[in-house]
Amino acid sequence: MKKIKLGTSNLEVGEIALGCMRMDRLTKKEATYVIENAMDAGVDLFDHADIYGKGKSEEVFADAIMSPSMREKMVLQTKCGIRKGYFDFSKEHILASVDDSLKRLKTDYIDVLLLHRPDTLMEPEEVAEAFTTLKENGKVRHFGVSNQNPLQMELLKKYMKQDLIINQMQLSLMHTPMIDAGFNVNMQNNPAIVRDSGVLEYSRLNDMTIQAWSPFQYGMIEGPFIGNPDYPEVNAKLQEMAEKKGVTDSAIAIAWILRHPANIQPVVGTMNPQRLTNIAKASDVTLTREEWYELYRAAGNDLP
Repeated sequence: MKKIKLGTSNLEVGEIALGCMRMDRLTKKEATYVIENAMDAGVDLFDHADIYGKGKSEEVFADAIMSPSMREKMVLQTKCGIRKGYFDFSKEHILASVDDSLKRLKTDYIDVLLLHRPDTLMEPEEVAEAFTTLKENGKVRHFGVSNQNPLQMELLKKYMKQDLIINQMQLSLMHTPMIDAGFNVNMQNNPAIVRDSGVLEYSRLNDMTIQAWSPFQYGMIEGPFIGNPDYPEVNAKLQEMAEKKGVTDSAIAIAWILRHPANIQPVVGTMNPQRLTNIAKASDVTLTREEWYELYRAAGNDLP
């Protein structure tokens, strides 16, 4: 699998990551197979969050694979900030959440910590203090955010000593608002609405990695569009290109994301080892400019 650099850090990882939200449903044996299969395919960044399985996903992951030798071969990322009914970016919660994740993951450090969703009550000075404490104590090496717009990140960066290297955003062939707005500048149609303050361009200007979550979902995690009879045109085009390239339709959907020059890393959440192996082959597929636009139009998008 091709490698990418995460933001301004020195971390080089496979260009596709594995999201571990559903790992709490697996046995130790199943989880071990999923993780080992992922690494064999070149996937070495594993994305967690303190709320996934109420912490059990991190526990299952660690019980399945964690050892000093394996730890050095992978990049562990986790998220914090979502609590029952509210968001919490307080220094106290960030520090406690990281300590809990470290225990569950059976490791001394987290490679990347992301703030999970924006907290409008965020006091950036507190967040910066928490990040500095975690960095100086060796508990977290790099930091990022999730689902934030440029001004939210700028507010945080005003007080931080470290770089924000990642912004995790929803993006799939059937969920493209950050791309749509760029095509429809100064127009009065719905795609012209800038919903994220130009986060795609901001990330490129600031050398941040966008991690695309739910790369097979449509709407707000309403379900997969791959093989969905409600979306015949895009599935027909995906299947056509899959046959042409000798990969699966899911691999083509991921290759479509990878084709964008914005250093986007898809985070796939499958716990099916064979499906992940097939998806990982997207790294060997390079769509032409014409093919990329064919898929974009097949997904129901009109170019101005």
